[in-house]
Amino acid sequence: MKPLCLAAGAALSLLLSNALGEQYYQTKTPYQPQQDSASYEAPPAGYRPVYTQLLARHGSRGLSSFKTDLALYNLWRLAQREDALTPLGKQLGADLEAMMKANALLGYGVAGISKPGYGNESLQGVQEHTQMAQRLYARLPSLFDSAARDGRKIIVVTSGKDRAVDSGYFFSRALVQRQPSLQPLVDAGTDRFLLYFHKLGKQDQVTDQLRPTYEASLAYQRWARSETLKAIEADIHARPGLKAAARTTLAGIFKPAFIEALDAGQRSAANTGTRDYTSADGKFTNHLEGDGDTHIVNATEAALALYEMYAAAADMQAELKADFTRYIAPDQARVYAETEDAIAFYEKGPGRAENGDLNWRMAGHLLADFFKEADAIAAGDLSHAAKLRFAHAETVIPLAAAFGLSGMSEPLPAHLPYSYQHSNWRGDEVAPMAANIQWDLYRNVAGETVVRMLYNEKETAFPPLCQAARLGTYSKFYNYKLLRSCYNKIIVNVVDVDKQ
Repeated sequence: MKPLCLAAGAALSLLLSNALGEQYYQTKTPYQPQQDSASYEAPPAGYRPVYTQLLARHGSRGLSSFKTDLALYNLWRLAQREDALTPLGKQLGADLEAMMKANALLGYGVAGISKPGYGNESLQGVQEHTQMAQRLYARLPSLFDSAARDGRKIIVVTSGKDRAVDSGYFFSRALVQRQPSLQPLVDAGTDRFLLYFHKLGKQDQVTDQLRPTYEASLAYQRWARSETLKAIEADIHARPGLKAAARTTLAGIFKPAFIEALDAGQRSAANTGTRDYTSADGKFTNHLEGDGDTHIVNATEAALALYEMYAAAADMQAELKADFTRYIAPDQARVYAETEDAIAFYEKGPGRAENGDLNWRMAGHLLADFFKEADAIAAGDLSHAAKLRFAHAETVIPLAAAFGLSGMSEPLPAHLPYSYQHSNWRGDEVAPMAANIQWDLYRNVAGETVVRMLYNEKETAFPPLCQAARLGTYSKFYNYKLLRSCYNKIIVNVVDVDKQ
């Protein structure tokens, strides 16, 4: 395999920063740090960095599976056979074929990705974590110098899923490239209870300590399969604004009679069929088989399927040359993003107020882990220099709610449906690709510890209830002892929250 070209990645980052704009990609939004580190508040006098920890979503990726793309392609083929395509619509088939091929070969030739294909990180995903690690190192160089000098561990933990494992690999590799003496200090492992808690099951060994997380996961999964959630999602998909946007989008691709037949249940498509895609060097072929389980049966589903391609293309700009923005105008993309945000809000986010902590209780174990790590530092245990966790949107979203962060943790009562008017929760802010929560800890000679939180690399306040822990009215640094005491009042005892 050829090594990753970092120069190409740097050029890609510049291209992305110039091209993305307000395109409404929801949680598929490619990552951009939300604050220039040069504008960060300086740590208080007499304090030095002693520790950092983070939770990060995997970087930009391709489609997770061979489903919606194939179903949409089959719908396109049906329209092609019926001469029901507009001039623009005739171009969609080649773009969908390019999408399927790019995903089938995704990761081939990239050192560090062992199994090419659907679900892998794209080149920009690799760059997102590489560059984030480089910025972390530049922010805290003395911390990593002390780690190398004193043999302090850098703990890397992943969910075990390929794209999370790869993110951890590329992130830690970037740190080691900056300072090779860190290599023997990197201690990598997997923890599903910590980082894949939304899908725990019979395959997971449950101890007494982990049983609350397991039970919370099962309760959440019951909600995700519930008739109540299905009804909420059906109401969201039935909104007039969505239907109008869908018809406007499809009018650019299909002739009116085909759209009417689709909405009348006279046309449909599923992800049936097979494909074989071979790399340019002829050394790798991926054989794909559709399972027939993904169906497109109306105009709304067809438009949302196209929106999925539109969003996925934004994360694969190095591998995919197809331009899906020509099929969906920004005002239509906004409607689809609001729809997907509504679904995510109820399925993964703060959700219904009547559900209490159902959607984020399973993140309690991870919440406690942040405090346990910080507790050790505050107590003078400096054996760890960093803990770096890599997981998924389904991990980041409930943790943000568990932390009680403004705009990310407020549920809505059942009588007030989610919309951009009713809620500040936005998928592209809470969980874009490579979304991350970072804590930097500093200590003085007296052993006093302060902490600063970065969310997507923007200095971020803890909940207003913890204002008394702030070093100043507007400071982003918090006295750790007071902050922990505040959280103990909010969530009983944060270190024991996974035992409740």
